[in-house]
Amino acid sequence: MANITLYELAGCPYCKKVIDKLDELGLDYDSIEVPRSHSDRTEVEDVSGQTGVPVIIDEEHGIEGMPESDDIVEYLEETYGS
Repeated sequence: MANITLYELAGCPYCKKVIDKLDELGLDYDSIEVPRSHSDRTEVEDVSGQTGVPVIIDEEHGIEGMPESDDIVEYLEETYGS
């Protein structure tokens, strides 16, 4: 099981930005696809306090629900980049 979990939506350009960074850094992650309807996104809301995606969890570093693609990409670069 990977330490990183990504909540995403197929076709979401913000999610793709995060996926591209995860792939670039060679990181293993678990992906959870959320429903299209915001009202049905209870799991991601429980984790992050909001229904937007992408959201990541990084258990190894104590990240319990980071939203916003730019923040996630910056975090991944700072934490896992060379």
